[in-house]
Amino acid sequence: MSKTVRLADDTHASLATLKGDDETFDDLVSRLVERHRDAVQSGAGLWAGSDAPEHARAARKSMKEDVGR
Repeated sequence: MSKTVRLADDTHASLATLKGDDETFDDLVSRLVERHRDAVQSGAGLWAGSDAPEHARAARKSMKEDVGR
């Protein structure tokens, strides 16, 4: 199934510079999505076995209190 995606001219131009000569825009977007997914997944589990999650929660809570939330 095909979808139409509207892009600003500058966004299209930026994507065109990233697109390989033998690559379609669909191929390009798929490649960029996969790269992003890999980057996110590579960070999964980095805090396992540490107290980093608790420190992050405490820092977030403190920041929210500082702005009155």
